Amino acid sequence: MNLKIVIFTMVVLIYQDGALLSRNKGDASHQSIKTMEYKKTDTAIFAGGCFWGVEYYMHKAEGVISVTSGFTGGYKDHPTYKEVCRGTTGHYEAVEIVFDPSKTTYEKLARLFFEIHDPTEWNHQGPDWGEQYRSAVFYMNDQQKEIAEKLIKILKEKGYKVVTEVRKASTFWKAEDYHQEYYEHKGTLPYCHGYIKRF
Repeated sequence: MNLKIVIFTMVVLIYQDGALLSRNKGDASHQSIKTMEYKKTDTAIFAGGCFWGVEYYMHKAEGVISVTSGFTGGYKDHPTYKEVCRGTTGHYEAVEIVFDPSKTTYEKLARLFFEIHDPTEWNHQGPDWGEQYRSAVFYMNDQQKEIAEKLIKILKEKGYKVVTEVRKASTFWKAEDYHQEYYEHKGTLPYCHGYIKRF
């Protein structure tokens, strides 16, 4: 009789352990699905001359949620626009783009980036001169790096002498408020950027 009770108890415990394990797996799977659901945005950082013009065109791209003008790539924390313009910070004028990967891709935005500024100009963009106007892609991961390098290779094969740098993303510093959505507030069009089909 005691043996039957022991066996019955063991069976119940084994069953409960199995159910608990299965439930935990389900929870993990559920967590994974929830994590994927929360991954609704991605980020890209591009520097292509005056950030006003790059911001203007990126804002109009499908799937883009927000574009922030700022500075990156240098060695000065919390840089101001005046400091960056003096060339004492090492920073680039850049934009940070938050986008919906279900509506666009990093590659589409990178292609647009290469078509709204001149990737063959070094230390300037149109009439704007200075190291802060250098052309660069600041990649967030290896996939972004590979895409940027692939597009540069395509452009070079087409005869463009691309000088765009491909650099690992570092801290992005937001520029002063009056730089944000500059052309929208001013009501004019960019003077040093324009769309030119290159791909």
